[in-house]
Amino acid sequence: MIGNFAEPLLVVEDSDEDFEAFSRIMKKQLVINPIFRCTDGDDALEFLYQTGIYNDSNKFPRPSLILLDLNLPGTDGREVLRQIKQDQKLKYIPVVVFTTSSNPKDIEICYGYYVASYMLKPIDINRLVETIQTFITYWLDIVILPNAVNN
Repeated sequence: MIGNFAEPLLVVEDSDEDFEAFSRIMKKQLVINPIFRCTDGDDALEFLYQTGIYNDSNKFPRPSLILLDLNLPGTDGREVLRQIKQDQKLKYIPVVVFTTSSNPKDIEICYGYYVASYMLKPIDINRLVETIQTFITYWLDIVILPNAVNN
């Protein structure tokens, strides 16, 4: 088993196909971290600020790690990242960008907001599986994540 049950993961991904691939690999790797999914930036911000349907912090805890797509409907991932990193309660949560954008401007913007990692989503399914497995090994097995900020 990989992971620590006390460290929830938030995946902000609008693609059902990409999220399904991610979920399958997480199950295959026996990851035990609770995983929450938001499909757009507005939903992600509500989750992080624990508002709207996410106002129960016991049911929807602040994540210890965020996997963030940049190209989202509504509020995009760049804006979500900006808000996270400018908020005193959220800025310490590591954010890993997982996107199809190889635009140097996006990479620069994300690292300017102190993103923990910037990973490209491969189109090839075998490479995608390998990339997700590497993410799981590094971020959920090797790295010690900060505790979720609850206030």
